[in-house]
Amino acid sequence: MKRAYFSFLCTAVLAFLIGAILTGCASFPKKTAKETRSIMLTDAAHILSQMTTEEKVAQIFVIAPEQLLPTTAAQTEASAALSKAAAQYPVAGFILFAPNIQTPEQTRAFTKALSSLTPIPALLAVDEEGGRVARLARNGQFFLPKFKSMEAVGNTGDRENARGAGQLIGSYLASFGFTVDFAPDVDVNTNPENIVIGDRSFGSDPRLVADMAGAFLSGLHSTGVKGCIKHFPGHGDTKGDTHADYVAVTKSWSELTECELIPFTQNLSSADCVMVAHVTCAAVDADAPASLSKTLITEKLRGELGYTGVILTDALNMGAIEKNYGSGEASVRAFEAGNDMLLMPKDFYAAYDAVLHAVKSGRISGERLNESVLRILTLKGY
Repeated sequence: MKRAYFSFLCTAVLAFLIGAILTGCASFPKKTAKETRSIMLTDAAHILSQMTTEEKVAQIFVIAPEQLLPTTAAQTEASAALSKAAAQYPVAGFILFAPNIQTPEQTRAFTKALSSLTPIPALLAVDEEGGRVARLARNGQFFLPKFKSMEAVGNTGDRENARGAGQLIGSYLASFGFTVDFAPDVDVNTNPENIVIGDRSFGSDPRLVADMAGAFLSGLHSTGVKGCIKHFPGHGDTKGDTHADYVAVTKSWSELTECELIPFTQNLSSADCVMVAHVTCAAVDADAPASLSKTLITEKLRGELGYTGVILTDALNMGAIEKNYGSGEASVRAFEAGNDMLLMPKDFYAAYDAVLHAVKSGRISGERLNESVLRILTLKGY
């Protein structure tokens, strides 16, 4: 019955969405806005060769649209001021949250406009995991199907239900112009006192979580939407919330490989990007949270586990980072640690200036910057 329900739900919604995808989500033209300098969009290496240092630095950031403006008010349209700022600071992408998303028509218009503000079209990202983290499905104006939770999907034990969930979510995201879903959550929910993951996880069995996450990714990919596995190296066995402040993981690397890391290692070859958590793995690197740890990102994730795709931080405006480092230094350290993309530093301009200064002063090498920008351009399909 559980599988039949998911099959019916997916079939019905996909039939409705096919028309929306074909009519409301025609591929966005790779054109430049009038305010931006022209860059020939051919292949990644050629694009990289045409970019200035300033453009390369901007390209490593994914931010909320309002972070380019002198306001905290959520933006819902591409105003002249936003267009001008995006032309000067051509970021890699924009992430939208519930306040940015009002109605279907407004969202389609906004994502289409955002994608054309920069010479290299921006990634359009959203947290749409299904369950309690679903920016579109939880908006009553969209009349979209809702999943109780990914834990409920995991409880069915059927990979096809997870694949169907990914396909359904990817289909409606694509119809509204989104290109990246910061999902699935591959944390293993092993701590009953966990207040931040809980039913966002597919379950407490790492093999089940790995299988379900892989199927979810397959469903997303079938719609053309890219997926991001999170929160490396695992946020499931914690009590605290990194949105608020410091959170520690007590397990050794060896212990992590036997549980928390299994969903990551099994899905690295199909993940479009990996998001790194702000948890501190005291037994691996006690001096920095994972998102700022060269040991965990460059030595472990890149080196030992062999991941070659895009790595990005969890939101840098979260308490675990902002309270202890500040936007500028946190962004420089995160990039030095091995992240390619920096997500939402609290003060984008301070973060941008700090990274640009680090590059011009030699603290960050031009070669290192080029490596990340090339990965980002490749993620965008060049």
